[in-house]
Amino acid sequence: MSSETGIEKLLHQDSFNYENMMYKNKLFFVLFLLMGYWLNAQENRLKKAEKAYDNFAYSSAIASYESLVDQGLSSEEIYKNLGNANYLIANYQEAENWYSKLIELNQTDIDPEYLYKYAQCLKSLEKYEASDMWMQKFNAAKRNDLRGTKFKENIDYLKKIREQSGRYRIANISINSMESDFSPSFFGEDVMVFSSARDTGLTVNNIHVWNKRPFLNLYATEVIGVDKYSEPIKFSKKLNKKTHESSPIFSRDGNTVYFTRNNSNNGNFARDKEGVSRLKIFRATLKDGEWTGLKALPFNSDEYSIAHPALSPDGKKLYFASDMPGTIGASDIFVVDILPDGKFGTPQNLGNKINTEGSETFPFVTDDNVLYFASNGHPGLGGLDIFATKINNLEEVYIVNAGEPVNSNEDDFSFILRDRTHKGYFASNRHGGKGDDDIYSFIEETPIDLTCNILVEGTVRDKETGEPLENAKISITNFENEAIGEVMSGNDGTFLLEGECKEGDYKLLAVKEEYENGSEVYKVVRAKNVSGLELVLEKTVKQAAVGDDLIAFLGLKPVYFDLDKSDILPAAEETMAEVIAYMNFFPDLKVQIQSHTDAKASDAYNNQLSERRAQATLAYLTEKGIAEDRVSGKGFGETKLVNDCTTRESCPDEKHQMNRRSEFIVVE
Repeated sequence: MSSETGIEKLLHQDSFNYENMMYKNKLFFVLFLLMGYWLNAQENRLKKAEKAYDNFAYSSAIASYESLVDQGLSSEEIYKNLGNANYLIANYQEAENWYSKLIELNQTDIDPEYLYKYAQCLKSLEKYEASDMWMQKFNAAKRNDLRGTKFKENIDYLKKIREQSGRYRIANISINSMESDFSPSFFGEDVMVFSSARDTGLTVNNIHVWNKRPFLNLYATEVIGVDKYSEPIKFSKKLNKKTHESSPIFSRDGNTVYFTRNNSNNGNFARDKEGVSRLKIFRATLKDGEWTGLKALPFNSDEYSIAHPALSPDGKKLYFASDMPGTIGASDIFVVDILPDGKFGTPQNLGNKINTEGSETFPFVTDDNVLYFASNGHPGLGGLDIFATKINNLEEVYIVNAGEPVNSNEDDFSFILRDRTHKGYFASNRHGGKGDDDIYSFIEETPIDLTCNILVEGTVRDKETGEPLENAKISITNFENEAIGEVMSGNDGTFLLEGECKEGDYKLLAVKEEYENGSEVYKVVRAKNVSGLELVLEKTVKQAAVGDDLIAFLGLKPVYFDLDKSDILPAAEETMAEVIAYMNFFPDLKVQIQSHTDAKASDAYNNQLSERRAQATLAYLTEKGIAEDRVSGKGFGETKLVNDCTTRESCPDEKHQMNRRSEFIVVE
């Protein structure tokens, strides 16, 4: 039995509870401190990741954000930045992963731009059906966006790309390095100048913070045979500095070069107040074997980038990519006149038929004035695709995807071509290459088809019966009355032929024997196919020849009389209305009404009966407006039977009925 009193027990219990409470409070305090340290460390790591992202150090930002996610931290901002960072360094598989998490986290209120990027990533992973679904959602969320509009107008874009594919024979050239090699350029007949990050160096100054890759320099190699090249060497100490140098283009005589360089300060890498090192185009001239007179073009700016120059065949225009004011998307293609004194006009945007809200970049113009460029805004296979268009008239632009194997599901860009040899180069970061970006040579075995055609589809029908008409010749003429094409309608009356894409009105004409010509005007808008057209043809009204019976000529029902009667029957009135209409259409036509009987009565009686029938028919016509001098009547009795019913007994009455008739014979 315990010696403690009730009060002592209570005191002891309170003491125990107090000590226990103090222990818990200390434990809670320790945990609170640890939690604070942990949260503070996470916050510091998050700030570090955000700083790296804001400074365009995407590789560092990705590593920091992924570390936070591994520790259980996630948010809309983290998923956005992880998706964007991977997207911007062309790591589309990882970008797709983070964009999908972003969409799962926020499916109702998300910037449509992420829907577009997600669709592009899916396309790069060859998930075309899923990509198309998200493009449809993007188009619904941002209806006026050119990328969505162009997708909607080219739902069958994969089919069109396949039609252009297989025209090139490509090869990964032997001089590619483990780093990035791209922007090939023709320099004279046998030298190729290109951009490369192969000068790795070991100092941090030679490593670009964006993707942890070395800075770019211009290199040159001599082309000495099929896939045979001299060892690349740095192109010029005058042009290569401690910055990125890329995308050179040379004048036809080889004495002028334009190239891209990062914004610099005395040749060193420089950033603007937002931490961005803008791109600029520089020009230099060759004198005594040295590049001299290096100058930045006057329309460069510290506020926006200008890059990737290309020259027109006559050297009088400079094309380039930029995000300068007036740009539609991330970067657009512009053109500027090069004046005779070497100065420049005002840059002009090539417009929204070429440029989109995405990226249009790396222009190149062939001797035939075909513009090749890279874009992720036009429907393609994924990443940047190479596209082509004629630029003789920017009002009639028709964009064509260059197709496989030049294009892939990764980034394909910096395409150049010599028309006379059908040989050229492009760059790609596709799988199977040697480095980050590789240069590929190609031979164009079949020229690209830049003729824009739409399909024009419809049916030809008979106006009266609505029945389809076969073997009608269908032709198209444009608004300048030039013939576009022709085809014959099928046995079901349908036709399908190719028409022009140029916007405007076109005339469709149908011609068929024994029918009046029929025509229909249709309008072409945004190069869309035209279907559901219907051409209705009316039978030609031909003038009957002398001796023709209008009943047979017009395919009418006979004008019959009842037995021993000369009254005009209601059924006969319908036929004679057609005869009257025909005679009114041909006002000089004259007709003799020839009336007949069966063989049941005597010859004399039948002669009288047929004469009464002829006069009754004549009177009906004149009462309906046919002039008396155009019509005469004569009875022939039973002398012109249409069958062998020569006696009352030889035939049933329904056969005798066929002889009780009036005919309308054309006379001179």
